[in-house]
Parts: sequence; structure tokens; C-alpha cells
Amino acid sequence: MSILMPDSAMTWMMVRPAITEIALASSICLLLMFDVFAGRTWRYLTHGLTLIALAVCAWLTLTVGAVDSRTVLFDGLYVADKLGVFLKLCAILATGLCLFYSQAYLDRRRIHGGEYDILTLTALLGISVLVSANSLLTVYLGVELLALSLYALVAFDRDSGVAAEAAIKYFVLGAIASGALLYGMSLLYGLTGTLALDKIATLSAAHGAGFVIAVAFIVVAVAFKFGAVPFHMWVPDVYHGAPTSVTLLISTAPKLASFALVMRLLVYGLGADPALWVQMLSALAVLSLLLGNILAIAQTNIRRMLAYSAIANVGFILLGFITAQTGGYRAALTYTLVYVLTTLGSFGVVLLAARSDGEADDLDDYKGLGARDPLLALLMLGLMLSTAGVPPLVGFWAKLWIIQALLHGGHLWLAVLAVLASVVGAYYYLRVIWYMYFDAGRAQTPILKQTGTRLALALNVAAVLLMGLLPNTLLALCTKLIPGP
Repeated sequence: MSILMPDSAMTWMMVRPAITEIALASSICLLLMFDVFAGRTWRYLTHGLTLIALAVCAWLTLTVGAVDSRTVLFDGLYVADKLGVFLKLCAILATGLCLFYSQAYLDRRRIHGGEYDILTLTALLGISVLVSANSLLTVYLGVELLALSLYALVAFDRDSGVAAEAAIKYFVLGAIASGALLYGMSLLYGLTGTLALDKIATLSAAHGAGFVIAVAFIVVAVAFKFGAVPFHMWVPDVYHGAPTSVTLLISTAPKLASFALVMRLLVYGLGADPALWVQMLSALAVLSLLLGNILAIAQTNIRRMLAYSAIANVGFILLGFITAQTGGYRAALTYTLVYVLTTLGSFGVVLLAARSDGEADDLDDYKGLGARDPLLALLMLGLMLSTAGVPPLVGFWAKLWIIQALLHGGHLWLAVLAVLASVVGAYYYLRVIWYMYFDAGRAQTPILKQTGTRLALALNVAAVLLMGLLPNTLLALCTKLIPGP
């Protein structure tokens, strides 16, 4: 026994940084077995156990999985670093809030089942794998694990034809994007003879036409996962067609995975010569800013409006990567975190505003909300102002840091475009505020009171305000996560 102990200790030290994935996979298996044998008897217990599992995973990630330096595991397939640990923690927190906000909504729609929680955990596992990917193989595994889980969740309401249609569109377009990603990766492998991103990074500088074609296919897939124009077709349909609780999930945690996909695959894997992908991302960012903001103005459905808003915000995130500088990557990370935080609150309000007899999808449903539910209207006010970039809320600082990164990188015209896009975007955010406070609207069914969810939403909005009042703390954190000159 004593002879085996050193080997056991060494094995534990090798797998310790991957404790998040181990804990999530174990939780999925245990919850699946519990739901199969006891889910009918204790229908609501699976949801509570899922939240407990997420809390345990967050604790293990923060303690056992924490690393001081970059560590490569499993023959180069997996990398553990401070950025990965932080993104996993954020993804776990976002997923937990999504499930917490959604519980009452799912119960009212009678679509709450144990498989919903398990599919959500499977999506989170895909995010975690992608965040720590150090090989083309691991990248593809994480992307597909996340995507397949989301396809199923979009179609979770089996009685809804709109949800089924959205799921089919998402699946078909997602399959095309996955094919493009796989084809680009196969070209990279054929040109370099390796799947390891570290080795590809050293070989990509001496590229030829083959590298350009490979990167083009990869950027197409990245644009689809982000929902950037012209690969945005799925975003408004899925945001509108899926159950609101699923829309909440899709619009938040997977954005962290998309950021990680760009960082691991483009910045680290193909960062030796960023000119390979910077021009492609520039076109995507400009088109996303223009089309996203313009089409959002024309929407009368708040979920579709937030979908086009998401496309415009993706344009801002991509602007940070266009600089091909450490400061731009930090600004992109900051913007991603801020966007996820504000979107959690925005769709959380949409979930709460949903009446017992239907959704609250139309903008007309928010007319007079300030009189009908002052607290909910106040929370939405703070979130809309932050997303519009109004100081002192954190959304203002996120946009400012992107613009500063562009100016520092010599991209003056893109900085001007970002400012103009922010001005245009402010219109449709302020329109929601106008409806809530200055338009009486029609009489509507009272909004259900959910004290726990309201408290969580209030803390969510308080975090948006606090981070805006202490912006340097967030920027200093992102500086530590992405070190550099």
C-alpha cells in the first residue's frame, strides 16, 4: 500500500487542475441516475441538487483547481491557467443564476424536468472543456458538447411549434458551422502535422495560402458561435423561439465559451501572425455593429430586440481582438464579463415579467411597468442604462476601454464607429425606459411576486452599479488574468 501511495499522490496532482470537469461529469452521472429512479417521486429535488452541485463545483474550482502558473496536462490536450479558472467560475455562477431565475417560469409552463437541469450541466461541462482546451481535438470536443446540449434545450418545450422550428434552424446552421470548424482544423493539422495549439503557434508564422484558407473556415465557425454578422441568422429566431429560460442561458454563459474559443484558437494558437485573422474579424465586427443596432430599432418584441443587441455587443467584443494587443484582449474580456452580467439581469426581468397566462415578449407589455411594479421597473432601468453605456454604470466603462484599446492600436475610424454605434444603440434601450415610465399602456394581469428571484435580481443590478463605481478593480483583475506588456 505504501508503495502505491506516491503514484496515487502523483496522479492526483496531475488531475487536480481538471477538478471542475471531473466534478461536473460526476454530478451529471449522479443526477441522471437520481432522476431516472426518484425523479417522479421528488420532482423538485433534482433542481435543488443541481444548484448544490454547482455550488460544490464552484468551491472545488476556487480551491482545489486553482493554479499559480500555466500547467499543461494529458499529453498537451488540456491547459490550466488563471484565465481558465476565472472563466469557469464565471460560467458556473452564470449557469446557477440562470437555473435559479428560471425555476418558477419552468414550473408555470409545466416544462420543468430533471433532464433540463442535466442538459444545462452538460452545456456547462462543454464550456469548461473549451475554456481549458490546448488542442484542436479538445476545442472541437468542447464546442460540440456545448452545442448539442443547447440544441436539445431550445426544443425542450415539445408542445411549442415555434421552439421546434427554432431548434431545427439552430441545429442545421450549427452543423454547417461545425463542419467549417472541423474542415479548418483538418487543414491546420495537414499543414502543421500537429493538433497541439502550442506547436501550431510556432509554425503559423511561416504560413502560405493553405493557412489563410484554414483560418477563414475557423473564423466562420467562431463568428457563428458568437452570433456575428453575416453568420447571425440563428440568433433572433432562437432567442425568440426558445423558452425564455433557455434564451437566458444561451445569451450568457456560452458567451464566455466564445471568448475562450477566440483566445485559445486564434490568439494563442495563431497569434504568431495575427494578420491572418485580424482583417476577417474587422469585417465581422463592423457588420455586427451596424446591422445589429439598426435592426434592433425596428423590433417590437423585446427578446428579438435583445437578440440584435447581442449581435451589436459581439461587434464590440471583436473590436478588442482586432487590436491584436494585450490591452485589447483585456478590454474584450472586461466587455464580455459586463455583457454577461447585464444580460443575466435583463432576461431575468423578462422572466419575472412573464405573467401566469403568457409571456411578456412584446415591448407593449412593459408600458406602465413603473406604476404596476416599481421595483422591477427600477431594476430594468439600471440594466438598460448600463447596456446603453450610461455612466456611472459598468457598461460605460466597458465601452470606454474598448474605444481606448482601438485608439492605442491606431484604429481611429473603428473607435469613431464604436462611438456612433453606441449612440444609435442607446435609442432602443431608452425606448424600453420610456415605455415603463412614460406610457400608461393597457391593463394587464398583475406580475407574480417571487421574493427570492427579486432579491437575486437586485443583487445582480447592485453588482452592475458597484462595478461601475469601482471600475479599476475589474480592469486590474483582467490585467492579472491576461498578463503582458
